[in-house]
Amino acid sequence: MLHKLRQRAKDERGFTLIELLVVILIIGILAAIAIPSFINQKGKASDAAAKELAHTAQVAIETCATDNNGNYTNCGTSAILQGYESTIQTAAGNNNAYLSAVVVTANSYTVTTTSTTGDTYSISRSGVGALTRACTDAAGQTACVNLTW
Repeated sequence: MLHKLRQRAKDERGFTLIELLVVILIIGILAAIAIPSFINQKGKASDAAAKELAHTAQVAIETCATDNNGNYTNCGTSAILQGYESTIQTAAGNNNAYLSAVVVTANSYTVTTTSTTGDTYSISRSGVGALTRACTDAAGQTACVNLTW
């Protein structure tokens, strides 16, 4: 019986070179499919942070206008908005999106944020209360589907 076990162990020598190459080829194909989808995720996260920051700035400017009887003229700087919401970043740095522009009139405003990819996202309120969202990529082209996000 011991002789049969030794004989069986001698016959099983491991994997052939062809089997190992097939396994490596399969792993390479799977990596080639998966890696490109992971590379784009950082840019998407940066753009999502800029969109969120634009919404935060919108809420802050609406809160400021509420404190000023519906008038936006006293809410026209990023420092004032940062006073209402301390998480608003007003300058580029730390690889974060930042509030790049605030434009106001008595009854309308536009807040614009910039992501680390260079894309800009804006929320505008017209004098009649209609909200418009717009964005452009770093090259100045529209970065949104149907010009909105």
